[in-house]
Amino acid sequence: MDIAALRSADPDHWMKAAAIRALTLDAVAAANSGHSGMPMGMADVATVLFEKHLKFDAANPEWPDRDRFILSAGHGSMLLYSLLYLTGNPDITLEEVKNFRQWGAKTAGHPENFLARGIETTTGPLGQGISNAVGFAMAEEMLRARFGKKLVDHHTYVIAGDGCLMEGVSQEAIGLAGRHNLGKLIVLWDNNNITIDGKVDLADRTDQVKRFRASGWQVLEIDGHDPEDIDAALTKAKSSKRPTMIACKTHIALGHAAQDTSKGHGALTDHDQLVAAKEAYGWSYGPFEVPGEIKQAWESIGARGAEDRTAWEGRLAEVSERRQAEFARIFAREVPKKLSARIKALKKQISEEQPKVATRKSSEMVLEVVNPIMPETIGGSADLSGSNNTQSGDMTVFDTDNRKGRYVHWGIREHGMAAAMNGMALHGGIRPYGGTFMCFTDYARPAMRLAALTKQPTVFVMTHDSIGLGEDGPTHQPVEHLAISRATPNTMVFRPCDTVETAEAWEIALSSKETPSVLSLTRQGVKTLRTEHRNKNMVAQGAYVLADAEGKRQVILMATGSEVEIAMQAREALQAEGIGTRVVSMPCWELFEQQDEKTRRQVLPGGPVRVAVEAAVRQGWDRWLCGERGREQKAGFVGMDSFGASAPAGTLYEKFGITAEAVTEKAKALL
Repeated sequence: MDIAALRSADPDHWMKAAAIRALTLDAVAAANSGHSGMPMGMADVATVLFEKHLKFDAANPEWPDRDRFILSAGHGSMLLYSLLYLTGNPDITLEEVKNFRQWGAKTAGHPENFLARGIETTTGPLGQGISNAVGFAMAEEMLRARFGKKLVDHHTYVIAGDGCLMEGVSQEAIGLAGRHNLGKLIVLWDNNNITIDGKVDLADRTDQVKRFRASGWQVLEIDGHDPEDIDAALTKAKSSKRPTMIACKTHIALGHAAQDTSKGHGALTDHDQLVAAKEAYGWSYGPFEVPGEIKQAWESIGARGAEDRTAWEGRLAEVSERRQAEFARIFAREVPKKLSARIKALKKQISEEQPKVATRKSSEMVLEVVNPIMPETIGGSADLSGSNNTQSGDMTVFDTDNRKGRYVHWGIREHGMAAAMNGMALHGGIRPYGGTFMCFTDYARPAMRLAALTKQPTVFVMTHDSIGLGEDGPTHQPVEHLAISRATPNTMVFRPCDTVETAEAWEIALSSKETPSVLSLTRQGVKTLRTEHRNKNMVAQGAYVLADAEGKRQVILMATGSEVEIAMQAREALQAEGIGTRVVSMPCWELFEQQDEKTRRQVLPGGPVRVAVEAAVRQGWDRWLCGERGREQKAGFVGMDSFGASAPAGTLYEKFGITAEAVTEKAKALL
């Protein structure tokens, strides 16, 4: 690659891009850690994007109608940090750049959305950023249909590398984007033919251009170091009704001794090579030094969007106060005032009527009263709508001819669904929830983890939550999945025992601002156990006394979901023998952990025998059985220690010994 020719072709552009390259080299060298090659290779593309196309105001990084820029290739985080610093983002100062990858710095090894404004999402696990971007673009379409182009009209730009495109979730994402004609989604592929192990053809021979075209995308192929070529492609992409992939032919670690090699991917920290690269760039400044005129040129790029933002604020001020308030409410993640009253009314009705229904059906009953008053909810299912019960009667289907639709048919794409829902939440103004079978949290898991990490209140509706689903057998029967979800930090796992608890769980999930929820719901019918109406949301306590002991308290039975009914039956048998038994429903361990010592002691006092009942593995239960004033020799568990089997649900509970009789015997043996 002739660096001298690039420098002389467009000196102004070259020096702006060189600032990114130099800052990247300096930051990675100072940290002795990081990925230099991608920012050096994509600096030209990023410079043209920010200078001529990206609608943003560096001084107001969270302006709702800004274009979204997502660095899917998150290992190249210094590209993003350099851009944010150079354009004048208030959160990314030169000091932050100097502290790249150090304790307490906003400039983490991979971009973290909650550390600084201007970082739209957490990227690093490859494929997640491009998949989030589909959700960003869908959210933009939905909100534009609802509020009009005057308030919502922006693009989502993504820089993705070969790693993002090799990860399987990327196919789920691009298939969705092509199907839904997400014309405001533009992916810039860093086509440098290099991965950590060597050239791409070590492991792959996919023709990415044909792949995107086959998925319904417009594809443009350009020289990723030619600013005119880049500009023309971005201009063309913005006018397309289809999503666009721009294949940017680039050189990884451009101008460095490691250019076009796998070594160029990682930490380029050799001092002599760093000096030589800067010399090739014509960059004669000290470490972290950006000359005034170049910094000023970048800051004027960062300020360019102030005019657009001011005009947008004027348009917002012109709409009715009610509409302004609604726009502000949904972006602030405030629930409507009516929500609490609707939930209470439903709970009262259920306590009186006492239906026996599956909690997946209970969930649908809640959505029927909630969705009409929360137009920001967007529902969906991974091709299991009739099984997950996620579509309420008021919801039409989101499609190319119905952007106001609030129900998404995700297809058999659990991972893509979960990642795109995270993108919707990150975009703002949308509360996404989506369903699949609980067993297939395995397929959605990387995105579920990122929902927790990015602090997004995405709701995962996981039905068919135990051996209770019956004949489909062990491939579909989750036994370890509750433990997996409960092990994830910043996640609320709800396993409600009836419709009343389901309504309370939904109220908490929809009111959450920073924590995702997993709703673990049954296929089989369960009795209404909460027959006495309480206005108070008991699930918010995490665990509570559902039925107390009569006489001296000798046994505490703890259970969740469909097994609470079994615990209640066991209590009846134990009480008949004069053994005072308390039943504690534990729909959300995480919320119970957050209660003060006094509350936890009231629910789980020391002394009595404790037996836990759950049609899942024991892992996690010892916290409540042996901790919290419990004792190992007075603790027992009735549940699963193997995979399930194929048979009717009733047979399975009997054969695996999850019965009221087994619970009764276990408790008596421990007395």
